[in-house]
Amino acid sequence: MAPYLIGIAGPSGSGKSELSRRLAKRLHAPVISMDSYYKELGHLSLAERAEVNFDEPASIDDGLLREQLAELRKGLTVEIPHYDFAAHTRTARTARLEPGEVVILEGLFTLYWEEMRRLFQTMVYVDLEDEICFARRLARDVRERGRTAESVQWQYETTVRPMAETYILPTKRHAHVVIRGDGQLDESVALVLAHQRL
Repeated sequence: MAPYLIGIAGPSGSGKSELSRRLAKRLHAPVISMDSYYKELGHLSLAERAEVNFDEPASIDDGLLREQLAELRKGLTVEIPHYDFAAHTRTARTARLEPGEVVILEGLFTLYWEEMRRLFQTMVYVDLEDEICFARRLARDVRERGRTAESVQWQYETTVRPMAETYILPTKRHAHVVIRGDGQLDESVALVLAHQRL
């Protein structure tokens, strides 16, 4: 049986990952993070990698992602790449993913590519004000990715916010379900499940 694919998009810090985790627990479904598909940059120096704009769709290996989603739809097992955020490149490790009844993909550009949108039966957009998104990203990147507050703010103002306005916010119109990133998670999950059951 082909798995049911749910795609979850929204700006950085909006709450995509938390919603995905809660949905995954409810549906006993694996979650694929689009972050795993940042392009391999091992041919660049570390300094050059740090200068790459990771907030535009061109930073994602969308060809591999689309190919693996299509394979999952056929019931095939895929090897998900592993991305090292400290080194700004892929590692040799992969994670084997066997399709279940439902598979969830979450990421900034989940609803950006038309070819990828065709693979999802439910498309979700997580909406949240920019100020809250920034505060969440600041806390996460300092805590989990070893960044300084100054570097996070600089990146947010120079690439994250403008790229979101250009590439991410417009994808809201493709969503079947739009939820608030600061709403009650149980209610947000219920909204997604209601569409899935249609």
